[in-house]
Amino acid sequence: MAKGYWCLQLHAHLPFVRHPEYPDFLEEDWLYEAISETYIPLLIVFENFLKDGVDFRLTMTITPSLANMLSDSMLQSRYYNKLNKLIELSEKELWRTQNTEFAPAAEMYETKLKAIRHLWHSYHGNILNAFKKFQDLGKIEIITCCATHGFLPLTGNDSAIKAQIRAAVKDYERHFGRRPRGIWLAECAYRPGVDEFLKEEGIRFFFLESHGILYGTPRPKYGIFAPVYCPSGVAAFSRDIETAHQVWSAESGYPGDPAYREFYRDLGYDLDYDYVKPYLHDDGVRRNISIKYHRITGKVGLTEKAPYIPRDAVNKAAEHAGNFVFNRERQIEYLRDALEKEPLVISMYDAELFGHWWFEGPDFINFLFRKIAFDQNTFKPVTPIEYLDMFPKHQVITPSASSWGDKGYYEVWLNNTNDWIYKHLHKAESRMEELAKKFPDAQGILARALNQMARELMLAQSSDWAFIMTTRTMVEYAEKRTRQHVINFISLYDQINENRIDESFLSGLEYKNNIFPNMDYKIFL
Repeated sequence: MAKGYWCLQLHAHLPFVRHPEYPDFLEEDWLYEAISETYIPLLIVFENFLKDGVDFRLTMTITPSLANMLSDSMLQSRYYNKLNKLIELSEKELWRTQNTEFAPAAEMYETKLKAIRHLWHSYHGNILNAFKKFQDLGKIEIITCCATHGFLPLTGNDSAIKAQIRAAVKDYERHFGRRPRGIWLAECAYRPGVDEFLKEEGIRFFFLESHGILYGTPRPKYGIFAPVYCPSGVAAFSRDIETAHQVWSAESGYPGDPAYREFYRDLGYDLDYDYVKPYLHDDGVRRNISIKYHRITGKVGLTEKAPYIPRDAVNKAAEHAGNFVFNRERQIEYLRDALEKEPLVISMYDAELFGHWWFEGPDFINFLFRKIAFDQNTFKPVTPIEYLDMFPKHQVITPSASSWGDKGYYEVWLNNTNDWIYKHLHKAESRMEELAKKFPDAQGILARALNQMARELMLAQSSDWAFIMTTRTMVEYAEKRTRQHVINFISLYDQINENRIDESFLSGLEYKNNIFPNMDYKIFL
């Protein structure tokens, strides 16, 4: 019998970015990089687990906005073209780096990129089917999220909250053939009562930041090491702080090791401009192209970074995986004695940490599950559903309002950089409910216009835009996206009320902002 259990939860999310009006768009790179550096490398690890008979379990969010991009034929085609260009460059780099200290890294990239292309081909460009396969095999539990990663506690009315959840459930069924059993509330943002809406849609569990449970009422008997039931009967699972610091911390976390690849030193800046120009965007501006030949090295300037040695980095990933397993064994043994029950330790991370930010992250996960399967018998990896099925009785508490953002509450998404958006979102939410009630059985072009209004509202609600405004990264793009979706919404609202729907305008929006092809505006009723 295991002394305890461990749950790995990876949150895979990107905002919906799709620009068919341009042949080449910078922010679409967020998706292409994540596919090549995180999603497919993880799938390759999973495929190898199956081949080698390694039992594994993990939970993974695939947010509706990400699922819609991964299944979009235009974005699939653009990604494939980008991948082939990178492979072309990697082949040229084999020759250029011959007999240099960068040769091992160049060889590694060429091999990895071709393995990525091979998997892409094997699933005919739709890697959602690969994730579905592993879910159907019982190896991973795919959970959903708020439809466009909407920040529910700052949403203006209940109908808009319900719509975010209903759209997500409906879209999940389209991709995975069944209803989701769990949900990741965007930014882990919770307020008491949200769980009632989850229950209405058949959701059995969700995740919270640690203090969401620790500050709950009454106090949780087992702290964060067992799920709790909300008054609605929906289970809440909480993040373990120790495993968060082991991996996330910039100072003490594994990804900061000197042997690992340096993210901020890239061939897009290092190579001769004429040589690298064919692999940049059409504007010719130097940017990251995701091939990097240097390691973190230490606290030195970018120009002083040492060459990356793939073999050393992989060995370090194996060492860190062993350390992680050792620490979980000791942690779970201690908790088992202290709590007098089998504890559950939940490690929650952004999926994109593994591969994109921490290049060796998929190697770490590979070694981690192999060591868990073959080198220890103290704990067992589980999904939340498996744990609830094994241990169905838990304490009932009302969790505390919380998020996993800076300072633990809502400040990241509501401050003087982004507070201006909410008066527009709240007005639009009220108007969407108003028209849904006014036209409960719309048909034809009216139904199309109402459905597109729902899409535009949900795209404006994405928490990513408020987050970007706070972090001051791609602020102009985030503000433009928010404004444009609100403007599109208002235009459709006025056209419907004045009985003059412009079909050309509507068709253009349906083509460009085509998220949720099965959208039904009645989810706002």
